[in-house]
Amino acid sequence: MRPHVPASAAAQELSPALFARLVAWQRTHGRSHLPWQHTRDPYRVWLSEIMLQQTQVVTVLGYYERFLARCPTVADLAAAPVDEVMALWSGLGYYSRARNLHTCAQQVVARFGGVFPSTSAELQTLPGIGPSTAAAIAAFCFGERISIMDGNVKRVLSRALGFDGDLAQAANERALSALAQALVPPDASHDDMIAYTQGLMDLGASLCARTQPQCLLCPLSGDCRALAGGTPDAYPVKTRKLVRRHERWWLLALRRSDGAVWLERRPPRGIWAGLYCTPVFGDESALVAALAGWGLRAAAVQRQPARKHSLTHRELRLLPAVLNVADSQDSGRSEGRWATPAEWAGLGLPAPVRAWLDESL
Repeated sequence: MRPHVPASAAAQELSPALFARLVAWQRTHGRSHLPWQHTRDPYRVWLSEIMLQQTQVVTVLGYYERFLARCPTVADLAAAPVDEVMALWSGLGYYSRARNLHTCAQQVVARFGGVFPSTSAELQTLPGIGPSTAAAIAAFCFGERISIMDGNVKRVLSRALGFDGDLAQAANERALSALAQALVPPDASHDDMIAYTQGLMDLGASLCARTQPQCLLCPLSGDCRALAGGTPDAYPVKTRKLVRRHERWWLLALRRSDGAVWLERRPPRGIWAGLYCTPVFGDESALVAALAGWGLRAAAVQRQPARKHSLTHRELRLLPAVLNVADSQDSGRSEGRWATPAEWAGLGLPAPVRAWLDESL
């Protein structure tokens, strides 16, 4: 077994060999078919980077094409109604990304004349653009010598360098980022920066997977400190564990004779923030009390099969119900609207709520 080498020394030893190997590997074995890979348009690269946060490539592809068909430029996105943006995003989850996307587009137009700034530092002054997204845009579109630091990249570099600092601590995140930056040669060309940045992401998404990495095929295997120590699965080190909560939500669809249902906008923060949704209740007694307040009978409610919906920090058990009401019925709630099926198709609804309404009503 190779003796332990500090990550900083490993970084110094591997640079620029690691850079060169990743560039060569990406050009031969990396992904090259993705639609956002063949452009240096920062709008398209930015859109793909935001969509790919916490979302798999196969899911993003269809959304990316539909989004560009409706909003081909940042100016088109800035001018689009926010409800239409949320509808285009519906189903991708993490809806704060869509709100930040819209706000960011408006600021690019207002502050920069519709042209994205060319440095990672300036890009990070825009809403929803953090260090990793800014680095990706700057490297792909403008050739800036800066290393991206998404989850895949952290895993590749922490294994290659044997970096055993706990990434749950911000100081260790910064230390790994500094080592990653030290691996980029000062004379790296624009084309090489594109291949290197893409190569890091591709390697982390394929051979250097979170579990069961294919180390024998990896271009970095000869110098990988984690492999040399026989413990690639031990990296990256992150002690903070995800705690999932289980919740039961009662959903009530008030339905008129024309098929319209009452939808109200969710609060600006929290689950499904800013989306339209049927009224939600934390327990059955709250639902019954609301019905009584509207002068409606709980006995007339039609219960429907429960649905499960998984979020990053929540396991939701959705308990939907339908109540037919007179066309003159007042919902008794101030923030919302009646929407027919044709109308709710153009609104931003949570994916499980949209599926329920489309299938059942």
